[in-house]
Amino acid sequence: MPSLAVNLLETARFRAHGPRQSDEIADRYGLSAEVRETVRLVSMVLPFRVNDYVLQELIDWSRIPDDPIFQLVFPQSGMLTPADEQRLSELSAGPGTKAELGALVQQIRGRLNPHPSGQRELNVPAQDGVDLRGMQHKYRETVLYFPSQGQTCHAYCTYCFRWAQFVGDADLRFAAPTPDRLIDYLGEHPDVTDVLVTGGDPMVMSTERLRRHIEPLLAVDTLQTVRIGTKSVGYWPQRFVTDQDADDVLRLFEEVVATGRNLAVMAHFSHPRELTTDLAREALSRIRSTGALVYGQAPLIARVNDDAATWYELWRAEMAAGVVPYYMFVERDTGPYDYFKVPLARAAEIFQEAYRRLPGLARTVRGPVMSATPGKVVVDGVESTPEGRFFQLRMLQARDPNLVGRPFRAHHSDTAAWLDELKLHESTPPDLATAIAGLG
Repeated sequence: MPSLAVNLLETARFRAHGPRQSDEIADRYGLSAEVRETVRLVSMVLPFRVNDYVLQELIDWSRIPDDPIFQLVFPQSGMLTPADEQRLSELSAGPGTKAELGALVQQIRGRLNPHPSGQRELNVPAQDGVDLRGMQHKYRETVLYFPSQGQTCHAYCTYCFRWAQFVGDADLRFAAPTPDRLIDYLGEHPDVTDVLVTGGDPMVMSTERLRRHIEPLLAVDTLQTVRIGTKSVGYWPQRFVTDQDADDVLRLFEEVVATGRNLAVMAHFSHPRELTTDLAREALSRIRSTGALVYGQAPLIARVNDDAATWYELWRAEMAAGVVPYYMFVERDTGPYDYFKVPLARAAEIFQEAYRRLPGLARTVRGPVMSATPGKVVVDGVESTPEGRFFQLRMLQARDPNLVGRPFRAHHSDTAAWLDELKLHESTPPDLATAIAGLG
């Protein structure tokens, strides 16, 4: 394994900071009373979690509150409505209002669309009449698997479309204690070739626990690819470098690759700053040395990365580190969606401006992509015709495999930010129009 000169931060044990530590963080970094109060109120509804690596290495404290990483991990004013913030402030200040405050928090969360794109209603498979709540099966070839011990992260992104996993409500949570039901399900569905181990973040688990979930998969002959969705390289690269079992997890990766399967680390990088530290680059080098493939993906987020220069820098940094640029997603319609959303017209401009500057090997990236109910829909561009302007759209992936690759058009809009806000062109094939109209 490559060696690395380590400092105190690199050898520190992981310790998460949440709402209870917000005053300590505020004192340490000189946050204003207004920012302190915002963090306190919004974190009653949306999850907040950060760690010393993010605080010390990634946030530019001279640019608060506009710093993109601060926006990425700290609750912000505007994520909730002014009326909700005011009511939270009133109830949290008054004695004897604990039950009323809890009810308000639940009401607000319910209005934030905690499970977008049919995750609970359409994606949860069943076996012998029993829902497999720790799994999702949306696309024929791929099953998502949620190990119960991996349903948290080293730090939480404020835009996370799976925020409902982290608020302590069991009814909103996907989690499987063991992979037994998954193994049985794969045996009955030989068309599934890929399993995405996701969360949360599976890399918060110890290697011993991670092994218990991954090793049984290697006995499934029809499985070709194991994917691991993780933000750990961006938020805690020590996991692969200096953590007590960092070498052990790399050996586990090597064992997966040695079976002849692909091991794909689906790394979430939201901003190029996450790739600037020596620890992050060392983590990627060590991961790649196992034979694992690393792919980079993230959503386009207002106030964090909503400009072409940031994406161009991000994709070039990924390429330099051996990461394959994969997806620019459109922010899903959940959580503080109105705070972060970028109109599709603007998203297409940002993608194309950054994309045209890339070398050929980095043009593996696709976007902007909506991971909507019927499937992944990419905005290929804007077309001007005698009839008017139209979005050129295409199904990259689909719940119905017959729709994969199908192009279609929608009338241009300066404000639409999601599929269900678009008006399809009259030429859209009926089966495609029906799928989009019914599942947008």
